[in-house]
Amino acid sequence: MRRERSLNMALMAVLLVFPLWAWSADEPFLITLSTRAVIFAIAGVGLNFALGLGGLVSLGHAAFFGIGGYAMGILAYHAQTYTPLMEWPLLIEGSKAMPVIWGVAIMASGLAALGIGALSLRTTGVYFIMITLAFAQMFYFFTISWPSYGGEDGLSIYVRNGLFGLNTMDPITFYAISYGWLVVVLFVVSRAARAPFGLALSAARQNAARVQAVGQVPYRLYLVAFTISGAITGLAGALFADLNRFVSPTMFSWQTSGEIMVFVILGGVGRVFGPVAGAALFILLEHLLGGVSEFWLVYLGAILLGVVLFARGGLYGLIAGREVAHD
Repeated sequence: MRRERSLNMALMAVLLVFPLWAWSADEPFLITLSTRAVIFAIAGVGLNFALGLGGLVSLGHAAFFGIGGYAMGILAYHAQTYTPLMEWPLLIEGSKAMPVIWGVAIMASGLAALGIGALSLRTTGVYFIMITLAFAQMFYFFTISWPSYGGEDGLSIYVRNGLFGLNTMDPITFYAISYGWLVVVLFVVSRAARAPFGLALSAARQNAARVQAVGQVPYRLYLVAFTISGAITGLAGALFADLNRFVSPTMFSWQTSGEIMVFVILGGVGRVFGPVAGAALFILLEHLLGGVSEFWLVYLGAILLGVVLFARGGLYGLIAGREVAHD
């Protein structure tokens, strides 16, 4: 327990110090890499809330990641083209304000997760996995055939959205915003994991029949967890789209869902900070191995296989021990 807390603090310290060093060394590319790692970590933490606590193996979290991204893209597009998003029955305009975009992204992805979860959670096992994947693919093909917002080519935004007059085009400023959101998400998820809801959800994962026998409804617990998980992942999607100033249907692809799952597995399923370590390692391997070979995913696959076979608790299980502690 103490070792895991120390590991958590060390990980967050590295994520804070490394971009500052890159900023002082005038290496904006390294700051951007760090920002990607932090945003992917938020997405991984979102999935891990459903997977680690509730045992919900979802291959469709790209749907929420993409919804968050398109929420940013659509609002910013209408703001930069000075065209209303809707004129009747209500006048709804676009926005370049980050708080507005974050709020819309969280609500839209959360509502989508509520709807998808309400249907998907009526099944279990491989059927649940395939239904969540099917929903994500439906969004993927819909956005490909959505010419109003770029279709297959995606949608570009001229500049990043604004936040309280800050220069968000400055890499270190946008990194600070993303890092701040990671801290907030980790705090919320950590508190939720130790709250009565989190304990009941964990118990339902282990033995749903016993939880139901004491008056709890596992379906409701799973649905709330899935909704919160989708909302967090949607926030990550909005940040990622803002980072790139671009949104495209690939955010909905099954490869994106797979990558988010890899973050969780590499870091450690059920560990609150596990996806943070997994996302950081993924970006590091992408940067280092990508320069060695264009087939760097083969090496990543070998590493992932080794983790699954010999370190089933992920990096955190290997370093901090096997006991899962939601800190």
